[in-house]
Amino acid sequence: MSRSIWKGPFFHPNLLKKTQSKESYQKFKVWSRASTILHEFIGHSFEIHNGKNFLPLTVTEDMVGHKFGEFASTRNKPKSKKGKKRK
Repeated sequence: MSRSIWKGPFFHPNLLKKTQSKESYQKFKVWSRASTILHEFIGHSFEIHNGKNFLPLTVTEDMVGHKFGEFASTRNKPKSKKGKKRK
């Protein structure tokens, strides 16, 4: 279920302050994975926390309206175990 239109998109207010006051070449760390990507974030670089480390992301026009958490997976890919060959 989506968020009500009259409330507007959710985003952490500090993200908007950081992107408006600083240069675009700086990387901003984001812990708020539920924040929506706004038009003001286009061209900025972010590092999104996935629970263990930060994953880099540069925002493009296609990402507007999506959440930051969609671009940083929290799941590890399954690793296959190498079995020993028997003679």
